[in-house]
Amino acid sequence: MTLSDTSLAPVLTLMPSLAGMTRAEISAALRAFGLPEREIRMRASQIWHWVYFRGARDFGEMLNVSKAMRAQLADAFALRLPEIVEEQISVDGTRKWLLRLQPVDAFDKGAEVECVYIPESDRGTLCVSSQVGCTLNCSFCHTGTQQLVRNLTTAEIVGQLLVARQRLGDFPDRERPTDGLVPAGEGVRAVSNIVFMGMGEPLYNLDNVMAAIEIMADGDGLALSKRRRPPASCPRSNALAPNAGRRWRFRCTPCATICATILCRSTKNIRSKSCCRPAATIPARRTQGGSPSNM
Repeated sequence: MTLSDTSLAPVLTLMPSLAGMTRAEISAALRAFGLPEREIRMRASQIWHWVYFRGARDFGEMLNVSKAMRAQLADAFALRLPEIVEEQISVDGTRKWLLRLQPVDAFDKGAEVECVYIPESDRGTLCVSSQVGCTLNCSFCHTGTQQLVRNLTTAEIVGQLLVARQRLGDFPDRERPTDGLVPAGEGVRAVSNIVFMGMGEPLYNLDNVMAAIEIMADGDGLALSKRRRPPASCPRSNALAPNAGRRWRFRCTPCATICATILCRSTKNIRSKSCCRPAATIPARRTQGGSPSNM
């Protein structure tokens, strides 16, 4: 047992953050808070609207919630999002953000992930991360040289989209930045597409990625198109997670077509091109049929 053992790390006592929660999680948090059962559904809908539709960062902005209730919510909950540590803006308008996540214990300084925004004249694509580090070693990807630290939570994945929309003025009554290309015009959204092509392998964090997509696609909140948020996977993860597509279709039916078309094929000729080779420290695993996967 060493001091680096996570079992010895002091636990941080933080107010739960409602930003990044699902509808069910918000309702459960309000129920644990002691809110009367008859009010939970209404209050959960109000919070959902202000956090995901209007981009509220403070309970004081929730004008259709009574002043007394806003004060009670502020005393019990937070609306935390990842912190922008650094922003780089390219000449073509592409933005890359280095985001610091909330520490998980007293020894954690806050893990950092990257998020990239790629604008065009009539749309914008946000590339989000699903893990801190990665277990794969794709020859074209720098993340593969880093050790896997942990999976991102659902809130941390959704938080990347919330941070981007805040920075880009993509919520109602917010101003678009002038320091770079951002789609503008009536009815034009700054972030219209999401791709899970940032740090990490989304199929190795499937449950949290699926939950995040369900939040992003909710029509009463962030309301991203169900056809514009595909995950991207490398061949090796397909071989090691043969049931991932089936689980995705079961949990998130609108993603069925996307998952059938976006996942890279795990065939021998593609894997042999050094696209995604496993890191040396990762032991060979077996496929569903029992034979060793061709890595």
